[in-house]
Amino acid sequence: QVQLVESGGGLVQAGGSLRLSCAASERTFSKLPMGWFRQAPGKEREFVAVISRSGGNTAYAESVKGRFTISRDNSANTVYLQMNSLKPEDTAVYYCAGGPPYGTMSRADDDFLSWGKGTKVTVSS
Repeated sequence: QVQLVESGGGLVQAGGSLRLSCAASERTFSKLPMGWFRQAPGKEREFVAVISRSGGNTAYAESVKGRFTISRDNSANTVYLQMNSLKPEDTAVYYCAGGPPYGTMSRADDDFLSWGKGTKVTVSS
């Protein structure tokens, strides 16, 4: 499995922005669809965004569409989540996840094989 390390979380006021990064340990990164999920206190983990292996296709949860942007740099083995217009309901631990090699994009966490330990995002009102 690929080792994934998230960074970039923190405390931000509503309306602000944060950029999360997820660095992967292996050169096979470019073969993996990558996703972001989040888990708020007392809630189940939920899908946020996913990006194809090439970066040419993306998909988002309705709750973040138009505010969040997922991107990747395969030369740097890194996937990003740019979060704008943050709301208090975006407060959660955000997890980076890697799919199977040559896999397709998915919104289901069961389809992802590798997970980071998460980075906490807190949005104050």
